Parts: sequence; C-alpha cells; structure tokens
Amino acid sequence: MGTRRDSLALPFDECACDTFDEFLRHFEWRGARTAVGTIQVPSTDGVVSVDTFSNEFWTAKQRAAHSLHEISYRACFKPQLPRFFIDRLTQPGDVVYDPFLGRGTTLIEATLMGRCAWGCDVNPISRILCEPRLNPPTVVEVEHAITDVDFANADELPEELLVFYHPDTLRQICALREHLLRRQADGTLTSVDRWLRMVAVNRLTGHSAGFFSVYTLPPNQAVSVRSQTKINDRLKQTPSYRDVPGIMLQKTRSLLRDCTPAGRAQLEALASRSRIVVGAASMTPELKADSVALAVTSPPFLDVVDYKTDNWLRCWFCGIDAASVPVTMCKQLDGWRQFVTEVLQEVRRVLRPGGHVAFEVGEVKGGAIRLEETVIPAGMAAGLRPELVLVNAQRFTKTANCWGVANNSKGTNTNRIVLFRKTG
Repeated sequence: MGTRRDSLALPFDECACDTFDEFLRHFEWRGARTAVGTIQVPSTDGVVSVDTFSNEFWTAKQRAAHSLHEISYRACFKPQLPRFFIDRLTQPGDVVYDPFLGRGTTLIEATLMGRCAWGCDVNPISRILCEPRLNPPTVVEVEHAITDVDFANADELPEELLVFYHPDTLRQICALREHLLRRQADGTLTSVDRWLRMVAVNRLTGHSAGFFSVYTLPPNQAVSVRSQTKINDRLKQTPSYRDVPGIMLQKTRSLLRDCTPAGRAQLEALASRSRIVVGAASMTPELKADSVALAVTSPPFLDVVDYKTDNWLRCWFCGIDAASVPVTMCKQLDGWRQFVTEVLQEVRRVLRPGGHVAFEVGEVKGGAIRLEETVIPAGMAAGLRPELVLVNAQRFTKTANCWGVANNSKGTNTNRIVLFRKTG
C-alpha cells in the first residue's frame, strides 16, 4: 500500500481492501498513514457523526495530468481529484457528472478514462471551454481552419481594449471574433471553429508572451479596463504586437501533445454520449433520472469568486451578455445552504441507486468557515447519505487537517470532499 504511480494512488482493485473507507484507512504515502477521525454535524435528526480521512491522496504536481486539461479557469481543481474517485467508484462506460462544470476538468478526465461525461453550468463559457476538448480536432484540421479567417479584416475595434492589446493584435482578435460570430449566426460553425473559439478564449489575457495581451493577471480572470490602465502605468508598459494565429497554433499543439491515436478513438467513441446543459444545476430536465454513477463537483464557495466579473472579456469575445448570466453569489451561509440543498436534490434525481457524489468544498476565510459542516446536512436534506469526508492535504507545500488550516499565505491548502451515496 505504500507504493503508487507518480500522479495517483493505487487503484482500488489493486489493493486488498473490500470497501472504499477501508482503502482510505490503510492508505500510506511517503511513510505517512491516513489520519482518521470523526466530525460531529448537527442536523434535523440530531447530531450526525461522519468519519474523516486526511492524507496526501494524490500528487500536487501541476503537470501530472493529460495535456487537454491545460485551460485556465478560476478556482478549478486538479484532474487528479476526479480521477481518484472515478478510478475507484465507477467502471468504464459509466456516466460521470459535474453539475458545476467550470472548465470541464471532471468531464475531460472521465472521458479520458473511458466514462461517459455529463455536465452543467449556468455560465455558457463553460460549455465553450469544455465541449471542443471532448472530441478534439487534429493540428492539421486547425491549421486549415485558421487559413479561412481573414485576420486583417475587422469591422469594429473597441478602443477601450487597447489597454490590453496592440492595435494590430486587437484587429486580429476582432476579425476572428466576427468570423466566428457570423458562422454561429448562420449555423455553419464547425467543431474545428469551436476549437478555435475555445483556444482564443483561453489566450485573451495573461502574464506571458503566450497570450494576446500585455502583462496582466493570470488568464483565469480578466481585470477591468480601469485596473489594466493602472497596471500599465505602474509597470510603464504598452501592449506589444502578438501574432494571434501563431499563438493559437502553439497552444493547440500544446493541448494535443498527449493525444494518441488510441486516445482519440476513445474520445470519438464517447463524444456522442456526452451531455452538457447550460442552465441552473438545480433544474436539469434534459438529464435522465437514475443514470449517473458518480458526480464529482465543486460549487461556488459563497461569494469568494466573482465568476461573472472574471469572465467579462471572454463573454465579449463570444458575443455573450455577461450581465445576463445568472451566476449564484451567496454572501450568507443560510442562503448558500439552501442553494446547495436544491442542487443536491437534483443531483440525487439523476444518480442511479448506489451512486455517489464527491462534493469538494475547499476552504473559506482561512478555514474559519468549514463548509463540509454545511454540506453534510444539506445532502441529508436532499435525501443522500453522507459516507465520509476526505481531506487531501498537500503536506510539502502547506499544512492542513480536517478541523482548521495553518498556513502563512493565502490560498487553498487542501481539497475537502464530502462523499455522499444514494440509497434506495
């Protein structure tokens, strides 16, 4: 039990354990045994006791996953998180679901593992980022599609965006945007066009020459025009020219570098069975009841991340009115509890009997708010049975345990996952 692959613990079926919690109890990595405890959570039925398991269950290495995952999105978890549960709680061909799709980490990883991927997100940007990577084109197909774009011809150049882009770069961005929006409007947008849109959305702003913009925040969030003006003034920088089609081809090659012929065949075979819903996770009539083997997800953590503001520039490029996207922002814990309960009620509907939900809640306000203590009664109210709480603690970078966080800098030190099961 003390050995494992570079990026992942031993598969459940390779150890001598009969149950998932027994596997966790005996898990050992780098000489560290799992810390086992309990958490007492008040509920309508009295106090509920749930077992907790804390260890470094998967690697913290940023690039220990498939290249298709290398798309930035705010507050996303590493692919090793869904893989840990998919590997142990599902079989090839099973449906794996994420009701808070984000960049699509769960769906991409599930498909790479031979599972059928379902997802939902209220933000249409999530579908734009995820769907093309479920069945990606070849580099040659992307090269041909780029030649169809007249990058010198743009009808509009929003002057306010010149704080991010050189005028010639902005012209290329706007030309590509208009090309894609025209094709979308007349119904001729191809799967390769969707790939181009996805790559462009991911390259709009960033902090290196691999992005279209001048130096700014990392690519998972776009600052306002006013804030970028201040950044430019402080750094005494002006946007330099960036070759938009060249950067897109470079990013395409990077995303596709791990795509083997066998892997492509598997992705293509599963593509027709994938489902992505744009809408509220609490209402997904498009998804069939009693179908999902495992849901792996992470909801918005109260109002910690403003997804709508972060994605304003991505929405502009895609022709989406960012103000109209009904992203949930709950400032109070009671409101967040009700929101989570409604989502878990709908997730229970689509789960098959015996199916699981791995619900990641991370940390909020330096560990002062323990969201697992809210999620457990919410899940019970939705008709799910809490099985355990798993805490993946990256010990060599930050320290954490089930009951609080000790760290000298901001950020998330652990993944904290409540595992539910649908009984009956």
